Amino acid sequence: MNEFAESLEKIIVFDSYDTVVAANLAKTKLDAFGVPCFLSDEHFVSLYPFRNELFPGVRLHIFQKDLDRVKEILTEELPMVRQCPVCYSKDLTYEPSRKKLIPYIISGILAGLFLPVKKVYHCEQCNREFDSIESS
Repeated sequence: MNEFAESLEKIIVFDSYDTVVAANLAKTKLDAFGVPCFLSDEHFVSLYPFRNELFPGVRLHIFQKDLDRVKEILTEELPMVRQCPVCYSKDLTYEPSRKKLIPYIISGILAGLFLPVKKVYHCEQCNREFDSIESS
């Protein structure tokens, strides 16, 4: 087999996810489109719920030849309009909670253990945080 054929059959890590649920949603979507893939390190996320060089999260593996198709499938926007449930702004970010960041740092210093800060949606207009998104 020549080098080009070997590179097409090469398995690569497409992305890493913070949770098993997010990784399985991506895998399920690829399965629905008939793209072969698999997940690894699912159990590590349960034991060590923080990401770093040793524990990169749940990893989604694909064939390198499917890279363009996977990008197209997984970056396709859902037909949902995302907006703040309070002010109806669409200027949202998904990030660790800003309100819980200082207590997290203080407790981490005191206990010597840093646990993950929960990610929430943050409205840049009204400055509110919420767990889920309303659709219209």
